[in-house]
Amino acid sequence: MAPVNTLITGVNGFAGSYLAEHLLSQGMSVHGTVRPGSAVADPLKAAVTLHEVDLMDAPAVARAVREVAPDLIFHLAALSSVSGSWADPADTLTNNICCQLNVLQSVLAADLDPRILIVGSKEEYGMLHPDELPVAEDNPLRPTSPYGVSKVAQDLMGYQFFLSHGLRCVRVRPFNHIGPRQVDEFVVPAIARQVAEAEAGLHPPLVRVGNLEVKRDFTDVRDVVRAYHLILLHGEPGEVYNIGSGAMVSLGYIIEFLLERASVTLSVEQDQARLRPGDVAECVCDYSRLQRQTGWRPQIPLQQTLEDTLHYWREKVKG
Repeated sequence: MAPVNTLITGVNGFAGSYLAEHLLSQGMSVHGTVRPGSAVADPLKAAVTLHEVDLMDAPAVARAVREVAPDLIFHLAALSSVSGSWADPADTLTNNICCQLNVLQSVLAADLDPRILIVGSKEEYGMLHPDELPVAEDNPLRPTSPYGVSKVAQDLMGYQFFLSHGLRCVRVRPFNHIGPRQVDEFVVPAIARQVAEAEAGLHPPLVRVGNLEVKRDFTDVRDVVRAYHLILLHGEPGEVYNIGSGAMVSLGYIIEFLLERASVTLSVEQDQARLRPGDVAECVCDYSRLQRQTGWRPQIPLQQTLEDTLHYWREKVKG
Protein backbone atom coordinates (compact mmCIF):
# COMPACT_ATOMS: atom_id res chain seq x y z
CA MET A 1 0.00 0.00 0.00
CA ALA A 2 1.41 3.40 -1.00
CA PRO A 3 2.13 5.83 1.86
CA VAL A 4 -0.25 8.73 2.44
CA ASN A 5 0.87 11.66 0.30
CA THR A 6 1.00 14.94 2.26
CA LEU A 7 1.71 18.55 1.35
CA ILE A 8 2.78 21.14 3.94
CA THR A 9 2.87 24.76 2.83
CA GLY A 10 5.59 26.64 4.70
CA VAL A 11 7.35 23.41 5.63
CA ASN A 12 10.50 25.25 6.72
CA GLY A 13 8.61 27.38 9.23
CA PHE A 14 8.44 26.81 12.99
CA ALA A 15 5.37 24.55 13.11
CA GLY A 16 5.92 23.27 9.57
CA SER A 17 9.27 21.69 10.33
CA TYR A 18 7.92 19.91 13.42
CA LEU A 19 4.87 18.74 11.48
CA ALA A 20 7.12 17.31 8.76
CA GLU A 21 9.10 15.39 11.38
CA HIS A 22 5.89 14.05 12.92
CA LEU A 23 4.38 12.93 9.61
CA LEU A 24 7.64 11.26 8.56
CA SER A 25 7.65 9.36 11.87
CA GLN A 26 4.17 8.07 10.90
CA GLY A 27 5.52 6.66 7.63
CA MET A 28 3.99 9.31 5.36
CA SER A 29 5.36 10.77 2.17
CA VAL A 30 5.96 14.47 2.86
CA HIS A 31 6.13 17.25 0.29
CA GLY A 32 6.59 20.86 1.32
CA THR A 33 6.55 24.30 -0.24
CA VAL A 34 9.25 26.86 0.52
CA ARG A 35 9.74 30.36 -0.82
CA PRO A 36 12.26 30.45 -3.69
CA GLY A 37 15.74 31.00 -2.29
CA SER A 38 14.75 30.51 1.36
CA ALA A 39 16.93 28.56 3.80
CA VAL A 40 16.01 24.97 4.62
CA ALA A 41 17.53 22.90 7.43
CA ASP A 42 19.59 19.89 6.32
CA PRO A 43 17.31 17.24 7.92
CA LEU A 44 14.35 18.59 5.95
CA LYS A 45 16.34 18.65 2.72
CA ALA A 46 17.15 14.98 3.13
CA ALA A 47 13.71 13.72 4.14
CA VAL A 48 11.12 16.01 2.50
CA THR A 49 10.43 16.55 -1.20
CA LEU A 50 10.75 20.32 -1.45
CA HIS A 51 9.00 22.57 -3.95
CA GLU A 52 10.19 26.14 -4.35
CA VAL A 53 6.92 27.99 -4.83
CA ASP A 54 5.85 31.56 -4.23
CA LEU A 55 2.30 30.98 -2.97
CA MET A 56 1.31 34.39 -4.35
CA ASP A 57 2.05 32.99 -7.85
CA ALA A 58 -1.20 31.21 -8.72
CA PRO A 59 0.11 29.26 -11.77
CA ALA A 60 3.13 28.03 -9.77
CA VAL A 61 0.87 26.87 -6.94
CA ALA A 62 -1.38 25.08 -9.43
CA ARG A 63 1.61 23.23 -10.94
CA ALA A 64 2.86 22.12 -7.52
CA VAL A 65 -0.55 20.88 -6.37
CA ARG A 66 -1.07 18.91 -9.60
CA GLU A 67 2.41 17.41 -9.33
CA VAL A 68 2.04 16.32 -5.71
CA ALA A 69 -1.65 15.26 -5.88
CA PRO A 70 -1.79 15.18 -2.07
CA ASP A 71 -4.16 13.16 0.10
CA LEU A 72 -3.67 15.65 2.94
CA ILE A 73 -2.84 19.37 2.73
CA PHE A 74 -1.63 21.27 5.79
CA HIS A 75 -1.77 24.96 4.91
CA LEU A 76 0.62 26.52 7.43
CA ALA A 77 2.34 29.18 5.30
CA ALA A 78 1.47 32.69 6.47
CA LEU A 79 2.92 35.91 7.81
CA SER A 80 2.54 35.12 11.50
CA SER A 81 3.76 38.18 13.40
CA VAL A 82 1.11 40.27 15.16
CA SER A 83 3.55 43.16 15.60
CA GLY A 84 4.63 42.84 11.97
CA SER A 85 1.01 43.13 10.88
CA TRP A 86 0.81 46.53 12.57
CA ALA A 87 3.92 47.65 10.70
CA ASP A 88 2.55 46.57 7.30
CA PRO A 89 -1.16 45.65 7.47
CA ALA A 90 -1.61 45.46 3.70
CA ASP A 91 1.18 42.92 3.27
CA THR A 92 -0.18 40.67 6.02
CA LEU A 93 -3.74 40.78 4.69
CA THR A 94 -2.77 40.31 1.05
CA ASN A 95 -0.28 37.51 1.71
CA ASN A 96 -2.34 35.45 4.13
CA ILE A 97 -5.58 35.71 2.17
CA CYS A 98 -4.28 35.36 -1.38
CA CYS A 99 -1.84 32.52 -0.68
CA GLN A 100 -4.62 30.40 0.79
CA LEU A 101 -6.97 31.32 -2.06
CA ASN A 102 -4.38 30.11 -4.57
CA VAL A 103 -4.00 26.78 -2.74
CA LEU A 104 -7.75 26.13 -2.58
CA GLN A 105 -8.39 27.15 -6.18
CA SER A 106 -5.52 24.90 -7.30
CA VAL A 107 -7.19 21.93 -5.61
CA LEU A 108 -10.41 22.66 -7.49
CA ALA A 109 -8.60 23.13 -10.80
CA ALA A 110 -6.78 19.79 -10.40
CA ASP A 111 -10.06 18.02 -9.53
CA LEU A 112 -8.56 16.59 -6.33
CA ASP A 113 -10.32 15.69 -3.09
CA PRO A 114 -7.77 15.96 -0.26
CA ARG A 115 -8.52 16.77 3.33
CA ILE A 116 -7.26 20.33 3.92
CA LEU A 117 -6.20 21.88 7.23
CA ILE A 118 -6.91 25.62 7.45
CA VAL A 119 -4.78 27.11 10.24
CA GLY A 120 -6.37 30.10 11.93
CA SER A 121 -5.35 31.57 15.27
CA LYS A 122 -6.59 32.49 18.72
CA GLU A 123 -6.05 36.06 17.48
CA GLU A 124 -9.38 35.65 15.68
CA TYR A 125 -11.14 35.92 19.05
CA GLY A 126 -9.29 39.15 19.82
CA MET A 127 -10.99 41.18 22.53
CA LEU A 128 -12.24 38.84 25.25
CA HIS A 129 -14.45 39.52 28.26
CA PRO A 130 -13.69 37.79 31.60
CA ASP A 131 -16.97 35.85 31.53
CA GLU A 132 -16.03 34.33 28.14
CA LEU A 133 -13.12 32.29 29.51
CA PRO A 134 -12.19 29.60 28.66
CA VAL A 135 -12.73 30.46 25.00
CA ALA A 136 -14.91 28.03 23.03
CA GLU A 137 -15.27 27.92 19.26
CA ASP A 138 -18.66 29.68 19.29
CA ASN A 139 -17.24 32.77 20.99
CA PRO A 140 -17.65 36.00 18.96
CA LEU A 141 -14.71 36.92 16.73
CA ARG A 142 -13.40 40.40 17.61
CA PRO A 143 -9.88 40.62 16.09
CA THR A 144 -7.73 43.43 17.48
CA SER A 145 -4.88 43.36 14.92
CA PRO A 146 -4.50 43.17 11.15
CA TYR A 147 -3.04 39.68 11.64
CA GLY A 148 -6.21 38.63 13.49
CA VAL A 149 -8.34 39.99 10.65
CA SER A 150 -6.29 38.03 8.11
CA LYS A 151 -6.82 34.84 10.10
CA VAL A 152 -10.58 35.40 10.34
CA ALA A 153 -10.57 35.75 6.55
CA GLN A 154 -8.61 32.51 6.11
CA ASP A 155 -10.92 30.72 8.52
CA LEU A 156 -14.11 31.86 6.79
CA MET A 157 -12.61 31.22 3.34
CA GLY A 158 -12.05 27.60 4.33
CA TYR A 159 -15.66 27.38 5.47
CA GLN A 160 -16.88 29.03 2.26
CA PHE A 161 -14.95 26.57 0.06
CA PHE A 162 -16.46 23.72 2.09
CA LEU A 163 -20.00 25.07 1.60
CA SER A 164 -19.64 26.24 -2.01
CA HIS A 165 -17.34 23.59 -3.49
CA GLY A 166 -17.46 20.64 -1.09
CA LEU A 167 -13.74 20.85 -0.26
CA ARG A 168 -12.98 18.89 2.87
CA CYS A 169 -11.56 21.81 4.84
CA VAL A 170 -11.05 21.36 8.58
CA ARG A 171 -10.37 24.60 10.45
CA VAL A 172 -8.26 25.03 13.58
CA ARG A 173 -7.58 27.96 15.91
CA PRO A 174 -4.34 27.24 17.75
CA PHE A 175 -3.51 29.29 20.82
CA ASN A 176 0.09 30.31 21.66
CA HIS A 177 2.49 27.51 20.74
CA ILE A 178 6.14 27.64 21.70
CA GLY A 179 9.30 25.55 21.66
CA PRO A 180 12.83 25.27 20.28
CA ARG A 181 13.49 26.78 16.84
CA GLN A 182 10.86 29.52 17.20
CA VAL A 183 12.17 32.89 16.00
CA ASP A 184 12.82 35.52 18.64
CA GLU A 185 10.20 37.99 17.45
CA PHE A 186 7.83 36.00 19.70
CA VAL A 187 7.82 36.56 23.45
CA VAL A 188 9.16 33.29 24.91
CA PRO A 189 12.12 32.82 22.52
CA ALA A 190 12.88 36.55 22.85
CA ILE A 191 13.29 36.12 26.60
CA ALA A 192 15.26 32.87 26.27
CA ARG A 193 17.62 34.48 23.74
CA GLN A 194 18.28 37.43 26.05
CA VAL A 195 19.05 35.06 28.93
CA ALA A 196 21.44 33.01 26.77
CA GLU A 197 23.20 36.10 25.44
CA ALA A 198 23.59 37.58 28.92
CA GLU A 199 25.07 34.29 30.14
CA ALA A 200 27.55 34.43 27.26
CA GLY A 201 28.49 38.02 28.14
CA LEU A 202 27.17 39.38 24.85
CA HIS A 203 25.10 42.10 26.52
CA PRO A 204 24.46 43.47 30.04
CA PRO A 205 22.58 41.24 32.53
CA LEU A 206 19.20 42.72 31.63
CA VAL A 207 16.06 41.22 30.10
CA ARG A 208 13.68 43.61 28.33
CA VAL A 209 10.05 42.54 28.27
CA GLY A 210 6.56 43.75 27.42
CA ASN A 211 3.50 43.49 29.65
CA LEU A 212 4.28 41.08 32.51
CA GLU A 213 0.65 40.90 33.63
CA VAL A 214 -0.84 39.29 30.52
CA LYS A 215 -1.87 35.67 30.86
CA ARG A 216 -1.82 33.26 27.94
CA ASP A 217 -2.44 29.61 27.04
CA PHE A 218 0.92 28.09 25.98
CA THR A 219 1.25 24.69 24.31
CA ASP A 220 4.37 22.91 23.07
CA VAL A 221 4.60 23.03 19.28
CA ARG A 222 5.23 19.28 19.21
CA ASP A 223 1.83 18.72 20.82
CA VAL A 224 0.21 21.21 18.45
CA VAL A 225 1.41 19.48 15.26
CA ARG A 226 0.22 16.17 16.66
CA ALA A 227 -3.20 17.81 17.02
CA TYR A 228 -3.01 19.10 13.44
CA HIS A 229 -2.50 15.57 12.16
CA LEU A 230 -5.21 13.99 14.31
CA ILE A 231 -7.87 16.57 13.55
CA LEU A 232 -7.23 16.53 9.82
CA LEU A 233 -7.68 12.75 9.83
CA HIS A 234 -10.67 12.63 12.16
CA GLY A 235 -12.25 16.09 12.21
CA GLU A 236 -15.52 16.99 10.56
CA PRO A 237 -15.04 18.94 7.30
CA GLY A 238 -16.39 22.46 7.71
CA GLU A 239 -15.96 22.35 11.49
CA VAL A 240 -13.57 24.45 13.57
CA TYR A 241 -11.47 23.28 16.54
CA ASN A 242 -9.48 25.13 19.18
CA ILE A 243 -6.00 23.83 20.05
CA GLY A 244 -4.43 24.75 23.37
CA SER A 245 -3.44 23.54 26.82
CA GLY A 246 -6.48 24.73 28.75
CA ALA A 247 -4.17 26.39 31.30
CA MET A 248 -3.48 30.11 31.70
CA VAL A 249 0.02 31.29 32.65
CA SER A 250 1.32 34.83 33.15
CA LEU A 251 4.28 36.18 31.25
CA GLY A 252 5.71 37.04 34.66
CA TYR A 253 5.79 33.34 35.58
CA ILE A 254 7.67 32.45 32.38
CA ILE A 255 10.26 35.16 32.99
CA GLU A 256 10.73 34.06 36.60
CA PHE A 257 11.13 30.43 35.50
CA LEU A 258 13.81 31.28 32.93
CA LEU A 259 15.67 33.73 35.18
CA GLU A 260 15.87 31.13 37.95
CA ARG A 261 17.73 28.84 35.52
CA ALA A 262 20.16 31.49 34.34
CA SER A 263 23.80 31.14 35.33
CA VAL A 264 24.02 34.92 35.97
CA THR A 265 21.85 37.30 37.98
CA LEU A 266 19.54 39.21 35.66
CA SER A 267 17.27 42.20 36.12
CA VAL A 268 14.05 42.86 34.23
CA GLU A 269 13.03 46.09 32.50
CA GLN A 270 9.79 46.87 30.69
CA ASP A 271 10.33 47.98 27.10
CA GLN A 272 7.60 50.25 25.76
CA ALA A 273 8.39 49.07 22.23
CA ARG A 274 7.27 45.55 23.21
CA LEU A 275 3.78 46.64 24.30
CA ARG A 276 0.96 45.94 21.84
CA PRO A 277 -2.08 48.14 21.22
CA GLY A 278 -5.32 46.41 22.21
CA ASP A 279 -3.51 43.62 24.05
CA VAL A 280 -5.95 41.22 25.75
CA ALA A 281 -5.28 40.74 29.48
CA GLU A 282 -6.23 37.06 29.79
CA CYS A 283 -6.77 34.26 27.30
CA VAL A 284 -7.25 30.51 27.79
CA CYS A 285 -8.53 27.78 25.51
CA ASP A 286 -11.42 25.34 25.76
CA TYR A 287 -10.18 22.42 23.64
CA SER A 288 -12.92 19.97 24.62
CA ARG A 289 -14.32 19.76 21.07
CA LEU A 290 -10.91 18.64 19.76
CA GLN A 291 -10.53 16.16 22.61
CA ARG A 292 -13.97 14.62 22.02
CA GLN A 293 -13.23 14.23 18.30
CA THR A 294 -9.70 12.81 18.52
CA GLY A 295 -8.79 11.98 22.12
CA TRP A 296 -5.95 14.54 21.94
CA ARG A 297 -4.60 16.20 25.02
CA PRO A 298 -1.29 18.01 25.58
CA GLN A 299 1.51 15.72 26.76
CA ILE A 300 4.57 17.98 27.18
CA PRO A 301 4.64 20.05 30.40
CA LEU A 302 5.24 23.79 30.04
CA GLN A 303 8.34 23.53 32.22
CA GLN A 304 9.93 21.04 29.81
CA THR A 305 9.10 23.27 26.85
CA LEU A 306 10.76 26.26 28.56
CA GLU A 307 13.83 24.18 29.46
CA ASP A 308 14.12 22.93 25.87
CA THR A 309 13.72 26.44 24.49
CA LEU A 310 16.41 27.86 26.77
CA HIS A 311 18.77 25.00 25.85
CA TYR A 312 18.15 25.69 22.15
CA TRP A 313 19.08 29.37 22.53
CA ARG A 314 22.16 28.55 24.61
CA GLU A 315 23.39 26.27 21.83
CA LYS A 316 22.49 28.80 19.15
CA VAL A 317 24.34 31.61 20.95
CA LYS A 318 27.32 29.33 21.57
CA GLY A 319 27.39 28.41 17.90
